[in-house]
Amino acid sequence: MSSRNAFKLPEAVRTGSRFRNAIGKYRLNRTGDCIACGKCVEICPYGVHVMRRGQVFVENHHLCVGAECPEPCHAACPVQALTLRRNPDFEVMGDFRWTPDLLTSTWHMAQFSEMPPKHLEYKIGGSAGGFDKLRIKFPPVEKGDKPLLEEDDELDVGVELNRRGDNAHKIRIDVPFYGGGMSYGSVSITTMLSRIKAAAALGTFCCTGEGGYPDELKPYDDHVITQVATGLFGVREETIQRVKIVEFKYAQGAKPGLGGHLLGDKVTPGVARMREAVVGYPLFSPFPFHSVYSVEDHKKHVDWIKAMNPKALVSVKVSTPTDVDMVAVGSYYAGAHIIHLDGSYGGTGAAPDIAKKNIAMPIEYALPKVHRFLEEEGVRDKITVIASGGVRTPHDVAKTIALGADGVCTGTADLVALECIRCHNCESGRGCARGIATTDPELIELMDLEWGTQRIINMFLSWRKELIRILKRLGMKSLKELVGRTDCLVHLDYMKRSE
Repeated sequence: MSSRNAFKLPEAVRTGSRFRNAIGKYRLNRTGDCIACGKCVEICPYGVHVMRRGQVFVENHHLCVGAECPEPCHAACPVQALTLRRNPDFEVMGDFRWTPDLLTSTWHMAQFSEMPPKHLEYKIGGSAGGFDKLRIKFPPVEKGDKPLLEEDDELDVGVELNRRGDNAHKIRIDVPFYGGGMSYGSVSITTMLSRIKAAAALGTFCCTGEGGYPDELKPYDDHVITQVATGLFGVREETIQRVKIVEFKYAQGAKPGLGGHLLGDKVTPGVARMREAVVGYPLFSPFPFHSVYSVEDHKKHVDWIKAMNPKALVSVKVSTPTDVDMVAVGSYYAGAHIIHLDGSYGGTGAAPDIAKKNIAMPIEYALPKVHRFLEEEGVRDKITVIASGGVRTPHDVAKTIALGADGVCTGTADLVALECIRCHNCESGRGCARGIATTDPELIELMDLEWGTQRIINMFLSWRKELIRILKRLGMKSLKELVGRTDCLVHLDYMKRSE
């Protein structure tokens, strides 16, 4: 959030799984025939095997790369005491968008802050649509080309959030992403703090969601986006004055037309106090702001925030209806600094599939439409376009920016870094086996704050490295050069038709 090159990135620190048996793609079985010769410990470059007190153990199954290993330990064992097989736990994790490969790839990035080994597919999922059907079109690599460097301080991956040139805060984030809203009640306070502390370390922001502004967040005011949603839970003049960015949530891409719903078993005394509600009773946010039915009404909302906090940037989060381009230009004329387009591919396990799969426009169609319309209106360079909804990887970030966004907003990827397994039990108070999307005091204790913060930092540092590598391969020096460059993308369906 400072001037370019003045911000110092945090250090990556190897941060392993918090569970005794981390899930990986392969499992190694050691029989009683093992003679503890140490051959496997000696040849394995990944630290899968360890020797203690004269015995050899398979301690890190999840680091085994299987057939990709240059010298497989199970093949080199002199007594054939080792056998390799696919991990059955790996096979049943995730879903079509978050495949087992993508989950374990993200865990690898969160542990080591580097891209995963080749045995994991870390660029796309298995949805057969959306970002999974798009590819970045790189120029061919010539034999004489110099190898790409991992780091290059001359490449700019930051984003200016205030492009209006008004008297509000001049804010530049040092990475092209910030954290989306996950409210107090929908996730644990440890999860919220992990995301916000990581955002502060990375020079970016994280949104509170619609559940209010817990006191634990106040030390990080300069990196918090506070959200004003239709239920107005926890919205106070004091919290709006604390922050540099205020977000209106008019709609959520994963469930447009439905509003929010927090089930009763998640409304603990702390959540009820923050939201000014009754313990144990479900909470609903209506779909619309009943005070907003036109651009003029929308401007009154923006003016309301500016009256309370004249320096605040105003972000407007909307879903992607067919007239989303008109919504975007209307938000600009209402005085917004950021238009946040939320596509249907995002959302946690609490979002209903019937809404995610059947309502609103896919983000890959909405973004170019909005980008072109703002250009035609002559205001594209005066408003920041942020996109969200299914951004899982640095390649998704690059695709989103090439489609017309300036940056992205992340959500589920942050939780996967914390070892979410996509079990889709987010709506239940005790349903989250990983202690992430829960308000249960016992489950919250499963995660340490410093561990969670470092895992998210590590993942985003690896994303930044990969984005720099992508820019270098495209011959660009700034992410700004990639904005709206749909010619840098190819859609697999259209490519097949042209062949």
